[in-house]
This record gives sequence, structure tokens and C-alpha cells, in this order.
Amino acid sequence: MTKATEQKQKSLTVEETKLDIRDVVTTTYDEDNSHGGRCNDVAMVVLRATCMAISAVSVLLMVTACETSMTTLYGFEFQLHAVWSLSDSLIYLVVVTSATVIYSSLQLVLTGTRLMRKSPVVPTRTQAWFCFVADQILGYAMVSGGSAALGVTNMNRTGIRHMPLPNFCKSLGFFCDHLAISVVFALVAFLLLAASSVLDVLRLSRVY
Repeated sequence: MTKATEQKQKSLTVEETKLDIRDVVTTTYDEDNSHGGRCNDVAMVVLRATCMAISAVSVLLMVTACETSMTTLYGFEFQLHAVWSLSDSLIYLVVVTSATVIYSSLQLVLTGTRLMRKSPVVPTRTQAWFCFVADQILGYAMVSGGSAALGVTNMNRTGIRHMPLPNFCKSLGFFCDHLAISVVFALVAFLLLAASSVLDVLRLSRVY
């Protein structure tokens, strides 16, 4: 009886030790995973905030691009009035950039609130896929709009070959500078959306 009791006590002690080791391993793994997820969440919130700010600056620069000046062509003086809304490419860029501002603002509010509550900023796989698809769509739209606007800006600076069109930016420096800086900010916003897409992929592959 005494030997049987000792063996039972030893077996219980071994089982408790195994359970304790498993608990320690599981806890350590969860803490590491939570730490990595927290860094990912903080990076996502920072990207959303930066993308919203840069996109807003791009829109502001574009909609304030307006200037009236005089230029000379064949000895005659003409008045030039340049407004961003006269170009379809620039209008397209403003629409896409405005959509990015709205989207980034909504995402910033959601992710920032969840981050302050110490909960995952993207709690479900469905939401992660939605963020990935939205980032991809807006990213491609931004780069296409930026490329089209860049062509318009470049044409204003260089004129058109084999045609008697001057370099309008010599007379419309304020207008052209606003266009150029706005396009640069739009392309930077595209890079931020691309970085957000990378974080979305990491979240889909590791967290869920």
C-alpha cells in the first residue's frame, strides 16, 4: 500500500511539472506573439495618420493652385488664367486623394481607438482582407492619378514640341509649384498605402 501511494504521488508530481512547463511555454509564446502584434498595430496607426496628413496636404495644395499672369507669344501679350479644375487629370487626382483622406481618417479612428483599448486594431480576418483590398485599390488609383497629373505638370514646364506653345511655368510659377508639390505628396501617400498593404499581408499570414 505504501509503495502504491508513493508511486501515485510521484506520478501526480510529474504531471503537475509537465503542466507547469506547458503553461510557461504557452504564456511565453503568447507574450511574444502579443508583443509582435502590438508593434504591428502601432506601425499601422502611424501609417494611417501619416497617409491622412500627407494626402490632405496634397489636396490642399492642388485646390489652391490658381494664378493669373501675362505671357508674350509672337510679340503679342496674352493673359493666362490657370486653375486646377480645368484639367481632367488634376480633377481625377483630387478625387482619388480626397477618397484616400476619408478612408485613412476612418481607419485612423478605428485603429487608434482599438489601440488605446489594447485590443487588436484588425480583430478579424474579414476586416484584414477588407483593409488589404482597399489599400490596394486606393494605392493603384493614387499612382495612376499622380502619373497623369505629373504629365500635365511636365507639359506646362516644357511646352509641346513642334508647336508654338511657351513654357507656361515661367509666367505661372506659383501654379506650377503647387501642382508639382501636390503630385509628390500624392506619390508619397501611395508608398504609405503600399506599406500598409505589406502589414496587412503580415497580419493575414501570422496572426490568423
